[in-house]
Amino acid sequence: MFFKKQTENERIKYEKFLKITGALSGLFSDSEVPYLNYRVAERIFCTAFSAQDLSRADVSADAKKDGVGIGLKTFLAGNHKSLQKVAEFNSANSLYNKLTPRRLVKKISELRNNRIDFTEKVYALNTSIYHCVVREAGKFKIFEEPMERVDINNISNIEVKKNIITFNDGKNDYSFSQTKSTLLKRFITPDIVFEFDIQILEDPFAELSKFIESGKFMIQDDVSAIDTIFLPLYGRNKKVFSKSGLNQWNASGRMRNPNEVYINIPAKVRFLFPDFFPSRDIVFNLKFPDGEIIEASVCQDGGKALMTNPNRKLGKLILRDGLKLKHGEIVTYEKLQFLGVDSVRIDKINNFDFEINFAKNNSYEDFITSFN
Repeated sequence: MFFKKQTENERIKYEKFLKITGALSGLFSDSEVPYLNYRVAERIFCTAFSAQDLSRADVSADAKKDGVGIGLKTFLAGNHKSLQKVAEFNSANSLYNKLTPRRLVKKISELRNNRIDFTEKVYALNTSIYHCVVREAGKFKIFEEPMERVDINNISNIEVKKNIITFNDGKNDYSFSQTKSTLLKRFITPDIVFEFDIQILEDPFAELSKFIESGKFMIQDDVSAIDTIFLPLYGRNKKVFSKSGLNQWNASGRMRNPNEVYINIPAKVRFLFPDFFPSRDIVFNLKFPDGEIIEASVCQDGGKALMTNPNRKLGKLILRDGLKLKHGEIVTYEKLQFLGVDSVRIDKINNFDFEINFAKNNSYEDFITSFN
């Protein structure tokens, strides 16, 4: 599906990196089953296969390569019928927390499907899959399957046990935890595409000490660090105003393009990061999630708005590709909640090159709170 289509050199590199990581399992556990942290697994995957890392974007895929979105998982083999988290909806619980079990399952399924659609549209993906590193005693096994949407019309076998709701859609088993607001899917993993042995070091501390003392190990300053800020897609009190921001196209006065929007740069951000963006009206490059680079600038009095040129490009990204709104349809905060994002993350590569990605609900609030 993905793994077998990669070059032999990439597959060898991937196996090598996983073997190195697995060999160090003794740093974390005494188990004969090799340990693999999911963040490390993401880093290894993107490095070995030269894939774009989407793990910070809070979308349904963790990586992208050649038009394929990849959800990365690592878990114990067990009985090869493992339930694993595939989505979290805590910030959108107001949309479903008072619904009956059947209506709740339908709403959660809609949210899940919408996020897959959103990710594929915004990141220009042709398809999405899961790539899993399944762990058992002395081995890593690679398993892949399509990232399927929930077949809402075929949902059945809904059962409620305390705060857990289980259901099936004819293709997959799902479990939703009401207390944790997480959706789990059962991964049935007998069909392994590749596997290899892992030799766990008996004393990883001694081996690492030898390496460091050899003089071959050098700590270098990170010269590639990226500055990051978050911006809200809403105004005060989490309200999307009807004639500004994402609804700027609806403002009075002149005729406006139906995709005309801007993103608010709050006073707190301007105070904390006065030199993050170039000065007002100075053009810089803004890379969109699909890879396209558009001219952008800080506009309006006090530099309180981020806009693109053409401005309709930003509106298309948010209103059409993201929210799937019709022309003339007002953006509300509830619609952002349904999408699962209410903020954007801006990464500063250098003074004239930036990247924009969507961020999950409350990302801006959490970002600003960290500076209080």
